[in-house]
Order: sequence, then C-alpha cells, then structure tokens
Amino acid sequence: MASLKEVRGRITSVSSTQQITKAMKMVSAAKLRRAQDNILRMRPYAQRLSGILANLSSQTEGSENNIYSAKREVVNNVLIIAVTSDRGLAGAFNANIVKGVVALIDSKYRSQAVAGNVTVLAIGKKGLDAFKKKGVPLIEDYSNVFANISFDNVRPAAERAMAGFVAREFDQVDLVYNEFKNVATQIVRQEQFLPIEEKPVEVTDKAALLVDYTFEPSKEQIIEELIPKSLKIQVYKAVLESNAAEHGARMTAMDKATENAGELLKQLKLTYNRTRQAAITKEILEIVGGAEALAAK
Repeated sequence: MASLKEVRGRITSVSSTQQITKAMKMVSAAKLRRAQDNILRMRPYAQRLSGILANLSSQTEGSENNIYSAKREVVNNVLIIAVTSDRGLAGAFNANIVKGVVALIDSKYRSQAVAGNVTVLAIGKKGLDAFKKKGVPLIEDYSNVFANISFDNVRPAAERAMAGFVAREFDQVDLVYNEFKNVATQIVRQEQFLPIEEKPVEVTDKAALLVDYTFEPSKEQIIEELIPKSLKIQVYKAVLESNAAEHGARMTAMDKATENAGELLKQLKLTYNRTRQAAITKEILEIVGGAEALAAK
C-alpha cells in the first residue's frame, strides 16, 4: 500500500492537472464561439459563389476546357492537402486526418504510393510532423497558417496546389479536413480539389441557375476570374471548418479529462483516508501492546 506522503503527492498532482484542463476547456469554449461564427458566415458565401459559377458554366460553351477542369487520362502524380492543427490535446482530431489520408492512399492511390508519386501538402504542424515520421513526401511548409487565420495566409497553399496542377506536376489534387458539425462531432471530409468535378446543383441552388444575369465584360472572362477564386475559397473554407472543429474537439477532450480527474481524485482521497485509518489503527495497537507488556512486568 502506498504511503500517506505518496498519496498526498498524487492528490496534489491530479488537482493541478484538473485546474489546467478546466482552464483549457474555458479557453477552447471562447475560441470556439469565434471560430463557429467565422465558418457560419463563410458557408453561405461559398455556396452562393458555387451557385453563380454553376450558372455561368452551364450557359457558356467550352467551359469544360478550363485548365482547372482538365482531366488527365492517366493519374500518375497525386497531391493530398491535409488540414490538421498546430497543437494537440484535442482527442483523435489530428489522428483522424492522418488515418483518413492513409486510408485514401491505400484505397485510391496504392500504385502511385508504391512508385513514390503521392505527395502531401500539410496545413498544420501536427500533420506535418506525422507525415514526416511516416516518410511521406512533403512540399512547402504551410504549417503556420493557424497562427493567424486569414484568406491571405491560406491563399499561398491553394495557389501552390493550383500551380502544380496547371504545370502537370500533379495530375490530381485531393483535400482532407475535419468538417465542423457541432461541439462533439467532427466529420472527416475527403474531396477532389482538382480537376474540378461537375457536381449536380442542389435544389436550394436551382434558383440561382434561373437568374438571367447581365455580364460585363463577358461570361468567359468572368469564369476565368471566378474559378481560381472559388478554388482558393474552398481551401480557406476547409481551414475555417478545421479550426472550429479543432476547438470543439479540444473542448470536449478537456471536459472529459476534467471529469476523469475528478473521479481519480475521489479514488485517491478514499485511498488516503483508508491508509490514514490503517496507520492510526496500527499506532493504537502498538500503544496497547506496549502498555500490556509494561503491565505484565
């Protein structure tokens, strides 16, 4: 049985840890509110931009010849944009992205991976470190995005992927990130980033397709401007989704850690009381035994 000093030390240590997890939960809750507001404002804009782009593409002949829509007959080189976080202590948040990328490679790009033609663009330090350990080829370091999240800071990562696709450095680009659903739920999304897929327009977007726009200067030129912007917005939206999901995951993890620390404290205090009672009983028995020995003399 542990000594009273050891049990007191463990109680002090667990109490300190509980205070830290409580503080981290409160910090994550405050950050989550801002991050959630950002992504909720971003989603309608991104959806509306996609609707307008679908409208223009459906009315413009030859839009399939856009450089970002060109499908390669053979996909030899693949780039995967993996969005993680800079910090841990968020449960399985980052591990799920790493597992998602590995699963994507095993199921879709096994032959390319064997040939060493699968590259990862990691947004977030945790993903960068994880893929370095796995020996996965990496390109430029964009792990500092979360230090100051803004469109201007995210844009270079999107532009790097777009430039690599146009230059035929990569034949396909996929995007893997955590989508924010609620505080307790994050969904790992795997999306084809390039070439652009033709997606059926949702019912909520059909109204946008029926609008008769007046174009200036021309539909074709507007599409050339909108498509690159839409692609950059897609990556920016993924980063905002991941940021909100990260704070939700960390808040949940710290809440659970605080509860576990509380349960552990109860057990330690019970052990402490039992150990103390055992020590007192032992001392009483020693005193009684000594008194009886003196009386016998």
